[in-house]
Amino acid sequence: MPALLSALPSNPLFTFTLLLLVILTLPPLFERLRLPGLVGLLFAGVVLGRNGFQWLDPDSESIGLLSDIGKIYLMFVAGLEIDLVEFKRTRNRSLSFGLSTFLVPMMVGTGVGRLFNFGWNPSILIGSLMASHTLLAYPIVQRLGVVKREAVMITVGATIFTDIAALLVLAVCLAIHAGNFSAGTLILQLTALAVYSFVVLVGFDWAGKAYFRRTGDEQSNQFLFVLLAVFLAAVGAQIINVEQIVGAFLAGLAVNDAVGNGPVKEKIEFLGSTLFIPFFFVGMGLLLDVPAFIETIRFNFPLMAAIVLGLIGAKFLAAFIVQKIFRYSWVEGMVMGSLSLPQVAATLAAAVAAYEAINGAGERLINVNVLNSVIVLMLVTSILGPLLTAKFAPKLPLPKTFLEPEESAPELGLEPLPNLFTILLPLANPHTLENLLEMAALLARDKGGGLVPLAIAPAHVHMDDPQLTENLEQKQRLLEQSVILAQKYRVATNPLLRIDDDVALGISRAAKENNANLIILGWSEKSAGLRARLFGSLIDSVFWSAHCPVAVMRLLDRPQNFRRILLPLKNLSPQSLQTFHFTQLIGGANQAQITILHVCDRQTPPEQLAAFKADLGELLAQSPLHTPYQVKVVNHENAAKVIVRVSSAFDLVVLRSFRRRTAGGVAVSEITDQVIHNLDSSLVLFGEPHS
Repeated sequence: MPALLSALPSNPLFTFTLLLLVILTLPPLFERLRLPGLVGLLFAGVVLGRNGFQWLDPDSESIGLLSDIGKIYLMFVAGLEIDLVEFKRTRNRSLSFGLSTFLVPMMVGTGVGRLFNFGWNPSILIGSLMASHTLLAYPIVQRLGVVKREAVMITVGATIFTDIAALLVLAVCLAIHAGNFSAGTLILQLTALAVYSFVVLVGFDWAGKAYFRRTGDEQSNQFLFVLLAVFLAAVGAQIINVEQIVGAFLAGLAVNDAVGNGPVKEKIEFLGSTLFIPFFFVGMGLLLDVPAFIETIRFNFPLMAAIVLGLIGAKFLAAFIVQKIFRYSWVEGMVMGSLSLPQVAATLAAAVAAYEAINGAGERLINVNVLNSVIVLMLVTSILGPLLTAKFAPKLPLPKTFLEPEESAPELGLEPLPNLFTILLPLANPHTLENLLEMAALLARDKGGGLVPLAIAPAHVHMDDPQLTENLEQKQRLLEQSVILAQKYRVATNPLLRIDDDVALGISRAAKENNANLIILGWSEKSAGLRARLFGSLIDSVFWSAHCPVAVMRLLDRPQNFRRILLPLKNLSPQSLQTFHFTQLIGGANQAQITILHVCDRQTPPEQLAAFKADLGELLAQSPLHTPYQVKVVNHENAAKVIVRVSSAFDLVVLRSFRRRTAGGVAVSEITDQVIHNLDSSLVLFGEPHS
């Protein structure tokens, strides 16, 4: 038995199993303690490593491989996350803030290094570690609906500049540390790096677009292509003696356009955040030498304090410089500073690469004291940054996305509905058919349109399969039942029966072939199950592939009884107005009263609420429909709880759909997800087609 236990740390299967257990259990536990989940992964590395139970060996090949994959994947996702469209819109100002938030911390970090008697090369490297940033608090501004504020957009855009510049400095510092440095070798290294960057950014971009265009909906092959691209870029970086994370980040930027925001990106991020990236943070914990860490705190506390305080001061100084130049408000300056404060992805990956870089003389580029200081820096900024963002971001005025003159009404879906309003209604469950068909018929009849009941019999290759024949008979009976029901509502119907090997794509194709203006789907509890979350659901696939809006409905009563409709509205965006427009269709068909519910933070200033109501009134006045509505504002931190509580007085709740960062499941926000699972009334999940 003792011999078996002693052999476990070197057993790859045991290592992998233990890592999965850690990833599953510790992050949620630490998040309950209001600490970042990655702190739990670092803690696991410490406890299970040399200074703890010694169940994981940091020198084993399996740990080294998994940690390297996680580090590469972390930087790849960082590049993939950057919104190039928004960057192009605010390119000049983003570069200005990027230059400021890179140079100021770079100079401060270099000064700290020189102050503590480090050489120029490690000092500059310390500066580059402080110069990048991770948008850890981005979900906060996204939840508050202020992403489109220019101060937020240029901070997001600045990430491109700071991460690329910091990684390039890392590459040069590593080359110098390797020895045999001269002006000629530096020029040669920079030339090789420039050529390599061009090949990755231009070549991978072209290859990705061409491959995605040729493969169409083959998500599995597209996913494998993206994985090949990132690791090919990492290997290529090693060939030219550049740290592999540089190649991974450039690969993320290169395939950004090809991947877009589609389901392949969802799967890439799901795999990374669930599996690979946590491996890297556990590996970081294994590198953490507890006695050396305590020694750093005791005997090198001034260095640690200088790095942490220097970074905080430098990031806010850089933000205030740009705030003054572009005449932003003090609150906008604080938001810019807090968003650019967290040091996680690029900082940790670069710090590990520098610590593991050993030259011919056996010297590391940075010593253990700097590495420990960087870990403390990560802990402090990953907590302080989101806290400050949560404090100041609610004070930002919501952007007036609809009131910009260059955005014309047709682009926003404000034009009157076409004369022939066609609704596609896929048939699946006979028990929910009547209510769904009644809703579709009411909407179609109110707009003088028609209804296309659709039944799809799934099949693969063999058309003589007895199961297919049976399916066709069942679907035909469903169609006949739908036609009989539709006659009660005096609406024109065009029943359609088709065979398809993919039900979701069959629905999307039929909608396009029949020029449908709306797809109505029935809600299934399977859409929220584990399998759907891992592999995607039919509803999710229709959302991604349809050319027109999709409405997923869970109707607990007859639609003609819906007299009070609740529409939660967070911010003023094109998608929000489309959702309101759709809600007006339902209200107009039933002469129902619509209540718009706006839940805002308790710290929201009264003048901001007044401005929101005024902008909302101006915005909704542009709608071609004139269904009566009222606005209800509630100050509360938990929007989901408020929506569920208020919904008890309404017959129907209309929720907006937008993507969540998981591989599958219905594409909704976390708030919408909570509402769906706690709502007792009828609901409609409405979403625009993916673009």
